[in-house]
Amino acid sequence: MSSKDEIIELYPEMFRNSPQYQAIAQAEGKQFDKLEAAIEDVLNQTFIDTSTWGLALWEKDFGIPTNTSKPIEERRSNLKAKKRGIGTVKEDVIKNTAEAYYGGEVEVIPKPRDLELVVKFISSYGIPRNLDDVRKALEEIIPAHLELLFEFTYLLIKDIHNVKTLNEMEQIPLNKFAGGAF
Repeated sequence: MSSKDEIIELYPEMFRNSPQYQAIAQAEGKQFDKLEAAIEDVLNQTFIDTSTWGLALWEKDFGIPTNTSKPIEERRSNLKAKKRGIGTVKEDVIKNTAEAYYGGEVEVIPKPRDLELVVKFISSYGIPRNLDDVRKALEEIIPAHLELLFEFTYLLIKDIHNVKTLNEMEQIPLNKFAGGAF
């Protein structure tokens, strides 16, 4: 039921069909609809997953520089990762943080003897578009004595030979292949 119809239902029966009262209900209904939309928009800003113009406020709270040229989903991922990264740094925190920024699955491989921490991107091929953001977020939470290294997953000839047609292979960007152009 529209706001106009709800307002008309509040009128006494004898006024409901009056053109003047219909016009008043129409005008009031439009204003209530605008108010409802504004309230819903403000409420959406209180959640990272639905925030739009409020992302800048979230970023300020988490100490992330606002970059409106980045896609909204990437900005949301950065915020979620920052939010997850708060607390004791264990492998699961590093994994959750990296996955939130990356938007896919990663494997964390600690190499304490070599003082290295390897993050392997495994759910998609190539170098993630926002690798710099992933690096910055992880460097903020991992111990300073560890060197942060990345491993990437690429398509290999053995993965597609006799599996994909030439037409299917032509649709795959070169940066998904090992040694491909970036």
